[in-house]
This record gives sequence, C-alpha cells and structure tokens, in this order.
Amino acid sequence: MWQKIVEHLKNHPERLRVAKVLVENGFSIKNGKIYCNEIEIPVVEVARVAGVDRRTVSQTIKMVESIPELQTIFRHIKSAGHSLKEIAKYLNFGVVEITPTSAKIPGILAYSAMLLAKRNISIRQALVDDPELSPEPKLTLIAETKIPGELVPKLLKIRGVEKVSIY
Repeated sequence: MWQKIVEHLKNHPERLRVAKVLVENGFSIKNGKIYCNEIEIPVVEVARVAGVDRRTVSQTIKMVESIPELQTIFRHIKSAGHSLKEIAKYLNFGVVEITPTSAKIPGILAYSAMLLAKRNISIRQALVDDPELSPEPKLTLIAETKIPGELVPKLLKIRGVEKVSIY
C-alpha cells in the first residue's frame, strides 16, 4: 500500500509527508475532508503534524481524490483504535516488545502468543508496526498480567526475533 502512495506522490515530498501522517493515524479522506472514523479532523492540525502549511494538505486531498487508486485507499482506511501500551503499567498489565530481524519472517506473532498462552497469560492487545511505514517495526503484546523475565530467552529463540524488551 505505502509503495503505491509513494509511487504517486514521489515528486511531491511535502504531500508525501501529509500522506504519511494520514496513514499513520488511520485518517481517511472523504468529500474533500479528513476524518478519523466519523470525526472530522481540521486541515490545520494535519498540517502542523506534517510540518507543512494548510494549503499543502488541501492540495494533497485534491490530488488523492483525483487518482482512483489513492482515492480507494484513503476513502476506506480506518483508525486501528486505541493502544493500551502507554497506560499498561497503570493498569498492571504486562508489555513485551519484540523486534524482528526481518518483518517478512512468518510466525513471530503466533509463537510469541503461544509462549504466553502456555504460561496462562492472556493477551489483551497485539500491535504490529507496518514494516513499510516504520523504520524499525515491532510486535507489541499487552497482557493481563506482568510478563515473567524467564520468558525472554524463550522469546529470543523464536526464528526471526532479534530483541525482546519487557515493561
């Protein structure tokens, strides 16, 4: 998906920055406006985050709506929802962050979840960074209880896992 966006916006680096903000936040474009699900997002706020002026955001919207492939992507994108990662410690949840050697190796999520399940640890949320958008994608698992440190070596044995952090 991201490569398709880059393909169309590569000659417009500021518009590409706007597109990145939209994708990272799950913002859609409908009828010349930006939305987070059903909530309209002011153009000026997107401009501030992207480090561009509001006219650039407006031009990006027009360009996206004029290219059928981009229009389809941005019309249907939705926010993935809330993340418990930043509030996990206040809720007494456990967090394990896994950095893969390559985001293309299958099974990291499955085997990590299996290791937690074998310890009777319930996963509340799994967050996976898109490798096309994140320079260092990670798998983050938020669990009902703290993650025991003795799981780190087992998680590191999963094929494709480079680094494990527990919070």
